[in-house]
Order: sequence, then C-alpha cells, then structure tokens
Amino acid sequence: MTVSDIINQLGEEREAYFHAVSPPVIQSSNFTCPTVSRLREALENEFEIPIYTRGINPTVNILRQKLAALEGAEDALITSSGCAAISSAVIANLSQGDHVICVRKPYSWTNTLFNNFLTRFGITTTMIDGRDPQNFIQAIQPNTRLFYLESPNSMTFELQDLQAVEAIAKQHGILTIIDNSYNTPLYLNPIELGIDIVVHTGTKYISGHSDVVAGVICGKSTMIRKIFGLEYMTLGGIPSPHDAWLMIRGLRTLPLRLQQSSASAGKIVDFLHGHPKIKKIIWPFHPSHEQYSLAKRQMKGCSGLFSVILKTDQPEKIEKFCESLTRFLLAVSWGGFESLVFPALALSHPSNHGDSLIPWNLVRFYIGLEETDDLIDDLKRALAFI
Repeated sequence: MTVSDIINQLGEEREAYFHAVSPPVIQSSNFTCPTVSRLREALENEFEIPIYTRGINPTVNILRQKLAALEGAEDALITSSGCAAISSAVIANLSQGDHVICVRKPYSWTNTLFNNFLTRFGITTTMIDGRDPQNFIQAIQPNTRLFYLESPNSMTFELQDLQAVEAIAKQHGILTIIDNSYNTPLYLNPIELGIDIVVHTGTKYISGHSDVVAGVICGKSTMIRKIFGLEYMTLGGIPSPHDAWLMIRGLRTLPLRLQQSSASAGKIVDFLHGHPKIKKIIWPFHPSHEQYSLAKRQMKGCSGLFSVILKTDQPEKIEKFCESLTRFLLAVSWGGFESLVFPALALSHPSNHGDSLIPWNLVRFYIGLEETDDLIDDLKRALAFI
C-alpha cells in the first residue's frame, strides 16, 4: 500500500457515514449496547469494541490504522501528548529495580521521566553518548531492560546506528524504544530496522498546523494491547475525537509539507554554511555533519529542523539576533506551517550559561512553509546584529 493510499483511503469506510469524503468526528463519550450480553462483551474487550471513548473511539481508530501503516507497525495507539506516548510506552515495560540506558540530550521531558520521575520507583538510568554503539555495551547491567533512543535528537542532532544498537539489544534481551518525531514515518521506519516500539509527538509534523497536542505509539499488536490494557486505560492520556480528526486532516498534506520544509531547510543551511557570523551548522543531511554518512544511509530524507552555533561570546547579541527576526516566530515546538527560532540560552539564566550539555550560543531553527528567499533575507538582516 502506498503512502497516498494510507493517508487518503485506509480505514475510511465511507459507506458507513453517508459516503462523506471526510470522516465524521464521533464526539461521543459513551456508546450503547442493544443487549446485556453485548455490553458484557464490550466491557471484556474494550480494545476492539467501542463502549467508552477513554478506550476506543471510531474517529481515533481511523487515525490509528493510518499511523500504524505509515510506520510499518502492526498497530498503534494515539495519546493526548508526546509525553503521554513516551511515558506509557516506557512505564509499561519497566518494573521496580530495572535499569535503562538512554541517549544523552533527549527531549527535556524524556530526561525528566528517567532522571526525576522513575527514580522514585527504584528505576535507574544511565545516559550515554549514543553515537558509538560500544557505549551501549559498556553501560549494560544485569538489570538493564530498555534502550531508549532518539535519532536524531531535536537540538544537537546526534544519531544512533539503529541496526547496530538493535543487534546489541537483541543479543542481551533488551527492549528498544525510539522517539521518531524528527523523521516522521516518511523519512525513517525504525521497525524495519528491528526497533521494538516507535513513539512520536503528533503535535509536530503529523498534525502540522500548530493546533493539536498529541502522541503516537507504534509496535507489535501484542505490545500495543499490553500498553492499552494497563497504562493507557489507567493513566488516561487519551486524545479527543476532534483532535484525532484534525490529525487525519493534517496527514493528507504531510508528504507535501515535509518535502517543502526539508527543501527550504537545505537551501537555508547552504546559505548559512560558511557565513562569517556562523561558527557551526548542525543538520544531519549537510556534509559537514559528523554523522552525515549514517544519516544518508539510515534516513530517506531530513527534517526542516536544524541548529547553528553563532560566532559570539555575548549573550545579548544572540538575544538581539533572535528578536530582530521578523519572519521567524520566537517559540518552542516545530513541525507546523510557521518558521520558528529557539535560542538555547532561553533554557538557562545568564548566570549559568555554561552549565548545560547544549552550547549556550546554539540557536535552533524550524523552517515552515514561507518563501525561502524571504526567510534568507530575514536572516541576512538579523545576522548583522552579531
């Protein structure tokens, strides 16, 4: 089945809803049953029979089918945020006393989950430089149960060799989870490389319009049922039917949006590379990236998200640069229609700029759908302030 078939046809039984081109929003919390026997059956099998929207909702189910197929997974769950997807997938596979190996500099709330939350329950985490597969081997303990990956992460864009890491994990009976938000299912399918569970923030490229917060968990049917039966249903991090409908709408244009974002990013990276005010460009598909060969081998394309390290030792100049941009919004997140800028120095107070693993003079850009030349002109003007 092609990507086009998946995003435009899969799961859409139009004869069931008046042959409408767009599926309906089944905005109902409750579903009736004609008999007590049917009610009993629904309560015993909430994974397949709609009875209460905290479990299964028909609109959400359409989205589940599409995202599982795009990711090459047997099944998927949709959650209320990327954090909910990460937390549910992780907690479902850990017990008191277990050990996790996580790549260094993950998404901030992933870091909080492993190093602040799970520690309360006797779960320990070793943070490693995931660029070298040997670091995984060296960090393994008798109680290691999980490798947690991001390839690349969303600030400094380090990658992991997924096939090499997966081989190590399988040899030691360790589960693998990867945050694949940067790539989307169109540019990388980790399950094809042996990774067990794939999570996404649906807030970014998948929804694509900066109006939804959501998450995705993809994997084998047995794993998805396991997560659904306890963590998903108990913790209740579910999406609304309307948000699922907005994500279905967003998927229709995902290939076009991703292609334009990536192509524009490539042109802007080429403009910035070698600029006298730029110390370093960090984008996996630029030849200057230290893992360029791995990126080209492992990924089908590259996101419109990249970082630069500015050539200045004055924080106030970085602030002036960011505030002078008129076509880039100063904001967190990414993946929508709008271009964004986010300076790493916003993560800390000026008094401790040197304490983070992320360089304080790093600035992250997300390239949206505006005219590329307009964005380059904006950058030219703002760089004059450095």
